Amino acid sequence: MPQVNPDILRWARETAGLTPAAAVKKLAIKDTKGAVAIDRLRALEDGERPPTRAMLSKMAKQYRRPLLTFYLSEPPRPANWGRDFRAPAVDRSPRDEAVLDALVRNVRARQGLLRSAMLDDDDLEPLSFLGSATIDTPVERVVSDIRDTLGLQPTDFRAAGNPDQAFRLVRSHAERAGIFVLLLSNLGSHHTDLDVEVFRGFALTDEFAPFVVVNPRDSAGARSFTLLHELAHLWLGEPGVSGGDPTDPVEVFCNRVASQFLLPDEELADIPTSDAGDVDSWARTVTEFARPRNVSASMVAYRLHRRGTIDKETWLRLQGLFRSQWREGRKRERQRRAQSDGGPTYGVLVRHALGSGLVELAFQLEASGSLTATKAARVLGVNPRNAHAVMGAG
Repeated sequence: MPQVNPDILRWARETAGLTPAAAVKKLAIKDTKGAVAIDRLRALEDGERPPTRAMLSKMAKQYRRPLLTFYLSEPPRPANWGRDFRAPAVDRSPRDEAVLDALVRNVRARQGLLRSAMLDDDDLEPLSFLGSATIDTPVERVVSDIRDTLGLQPTDFRAAGNPDQAFRLVRSHAERAGIFVLLLSNLGSHHTDLDVEVFRGFALTDEFAPFVVVNPRDSAGARSFTLLHELAHLWLGEPGVSGGDPTDPVEVFCNRVASQFLLPDEELADIPTSDAGDVDSWARTVTEFARPRNVSASMVAYRLHRRGTIDKETWLRLQGLFRSQWREGRKRERQRRAQSDGGPTYGVLVRHALGSGLVELAFQLEASGSLTATKAARVLGVNPRNAHAVMGAG
């Protein structure tokens, strides 16, 4: 068996977002009389003893890497996923970077499987809106094109009963336009959960199977903004993973598109004014304005700051206040769920996360023979034994 560079073993574990303690559990490494499990793993990663073929196979599965990766001469350079957008300006920890990178790779692989199967359709045509704009295109034109492509107007969005229903509406129209919208924040386990401080969303472009991932841990109003921001990336033909320079021209452009889609300038002019610097008064005004329009109060406050209605200090204080209110709301919701009995079934939860568009297409392709049952399950990110439970949840 070819010699394995031990640096590859450590790199593969770290980029899978696993600590040594978590890895030994996943790899089923046990304590022996001579060494505890973690020390046995460290011996492999330090090159003190070579891994067996069986251990490499386990690592390939648990670290989500092809087996051939472990025979590279050195760890590959970090993947370039495109521009980085849609996250607050904080530094990610190495663990968060590793999990996010693994999540993007996971979705990219699923996208590739789906694309390959879709190409069996001789009548398949590329989506015309992909890469149809540049940052020099007027924002209003891109907003209009997105509305026409999705078949969704501001009045439809406003008519939704609440921000969550409004997000579902945008998502369903995006799926009908051929865009797969997933709600994901981890690698299949809550142990790998990524909060919105790490990423809010990302877009993976493809002329036949574009994917958008939205972090479901965010507020409903913010999810609509994220989805539309990522749609703007698709119109630009620019993939993007959250977390980069908020002053980047592409970032600014995508934010403007999402903001104008959700809240046209003419509507913003209707907001009543409050005394400058009166944060409590502005908070009430902004919240009362945002709620019936199914948009986030934070976005409204930012737009008011951009147009000069409120100064920077007031805006920052409002952002902090709205952020605190959102966190308190999340805390109460977690407590409510913990105290409630029952809940949605596994199939319903997974189908909601994946979106009906992806689930139904995966099973259509399986039925036609374009995807094996195993590959259909991989596209959905589920165990093959559970795949039909997801389909039956529709």
